[in-house]
Amino acid sequence: MLKVENLSIAFLGLKAVDNLSFSINEGEIYGLIGPNGAGKTTVFNCITQFYKPDGGSVLFTKEDGSVIDLVGEKTHNIIKLGLVRTFQNVELISELSLLDNLLVGAHVQYKSGIFSQSLRLKRARKEEEKLREKALGVLKFLQLEDKKDELTSGQPYGILKKIELGRTLMSNPRLIILDEPAAGLNEVETLELAELIRTIRSKYNCNILLVEHDMRLVMDICDRICAISFGKKLAEGTPKEIQTNKEVQEAYLGKDE
Repeated sequence: MLKVENLSIAFLGLKAVDNLSFSINEGEIYGLIGPNGAGKTTVFNCITQFYKPDGGSVLFTKEDGSVIDLVGEKTHNIIKLGLVRTFQNVELISELSLLDNLLVGAHVQYKSGIFSQSLRLKRARKEEEKLREKALGVLKFLQLEDKKDELTSGQPYGILKKIELGRTLMSNPRLIILDEPAAGLNEVETLELAELIRTIRSKYNCNILLVEHDMRLVMDICDRICAISFGKKLAEGTPKEIQTNKEVQEAYLGKDE
């Protein structure tokens, strides 16, 4: 459903991603791991076209089965194809309620124009009602429906992480890219996150691409993993294959003298 081929990008002559290739199959939770500075977030930014790669292709299978190369697409159009992402830092609007933050994620679903919305015409009202109902369903799924009208500001960090993840569900995703979703969570919250990610895959029929430093989480939920270092691919395989790979071990633990 996603195929990265020979992806490369350099900043001031320094190769951040170097001829990287990997593919994600339909229905997979796929992990991308590597030491700090390995280029993981840069890969994400190239996939979503925040960065324009110097070379390579990013082939994405749309809902109708057709394949599109994301390279060269406008960044704001990527979400319309069914590819959404979260960020390392929580990016929510603190002055809005939990419900309204979810509705922000539904902006690509609106068909009525600014004129209809400004005058509250019938079509705009029906759209808003339908999307509000969808957002309430997501809050119920997250077990946060009793907090729907509370402001995001002041909420526990674990709830903010859930809302950011829930916001991705408002755009009917085919692939969700999660950038360190467990960062800042305690052990109990991380276990809850693992179960939530699995449930999202089955309930919402979408794929997950995960970058995460918590190796217990990665090894627990990922079907396959790609390990990179200095922008280059070290290994790709099942969690067990990655755990026993000598190159991966050396990248994380160093080499014996």
